[in-house]
Amino acid sequence: MHAIRRPRTWILFSLLPLAVTGSQLIAAGGGGMGGMPSMPSESAPSYDAAAEFRAGIAALGENRFKDAKQNFDHVLVMATKDPNANYYAGMARLGLKDNKGAVRFFEKAIKYDDNMIQAHKQYGIALAALGQKDKAQAELDALKARATQCGDSCPQAADLKDAIAAITSQMGTPQARIDTAPSLIFASAQGGDQAYLEAVSLINEHRYEDAIASLHRAEMAFGPHPDVLTYLGFANRKLKRYDVAEHYYLAALRLAPNHRGATEYYGELMVERGDLAGARAKLAVLDRTCSFGCYEAEELRRWIESGHGSTS
Repeated sequence: MHAIRRPRTWILFSLLPLAVTGSQLIAAGGGGMGGMPSMPSESAPSYDAAAEFRAGIAALGENRFKDAKQNFDHVLVMATKDPNANYYAGMARLGLKDNKGAVRFFEKAIKYDDNMIQAHKQYGIALAALGQKDKAQAELDALKARATQCGDSCPQAADLKDAIAAITSQMGTPQARIDTAPSLIFASAQGGDQAYLEAVSLINEHRYEDAIASLHRAEMAFGPHPDVLTYLGFANRKLKRYDVAEHYYLAALRLAPNHRGATEYYGELMVERGDLAGARAKLAVLDRTCSFGCYEAEELRRWIESGHGSTS
């Protein structure tokens, strides 16, 4: 049996710049003259998703909507299905009076996280501004039904009340409301740090649902950051939500292919699923990237040698 160990904070957000691990996220240069031209897949732009996300948040807060649009579009190159990036990409377009474009991104945000009430709110506002009153009314009715089921004491009660009021008000107004301040409430670096460290503490206490809620708040500040995604995978895995955990590990590894924490934990998930060959492949990655050995490789090696996951 494996003992539950304290989770590791790979990056202290308040002390180090928000950049994902690895040189693979430095923007690739195009092919030059006189040498072997690079393939399109090699010369395509690559972005530091976390840094672009933070820049986009700053631009939104300063009403620099064109810059924000560019930043969040860059994030979505790396993390297409990130609900926060899609939501903020929609907000940037709303600021540019591109309501059709905003609707498209709000729809994606809702698709990837149906509990993002701010996205539902702005989706309804944009639909109303486009004159699509039937769709806006349908969104409003759905939020009212959710509010009734939620009651006054559920965590989303205030957001639902605000969304219902905003869409109702918008139904008689031709111009979409631009109100970024409420959506940025958790978007400060300090707020993100606090939410992240709170999540680590909650994981230590095995309070995984509460940790997931804190990690989602950190996501609103830092976007698709591999450390946050890795812990979302870890917490969901402890709740036996293996498919959800795998989604987060893969998302982290798309951003940072050599992220040791995501690689180790994904390997442990494979052990729990009985996929020892897959776990050994992850161990090989760690052995290759940890030139002088590392804790993550040794821990995954122990999991594989035991042939089963933790029962704690």
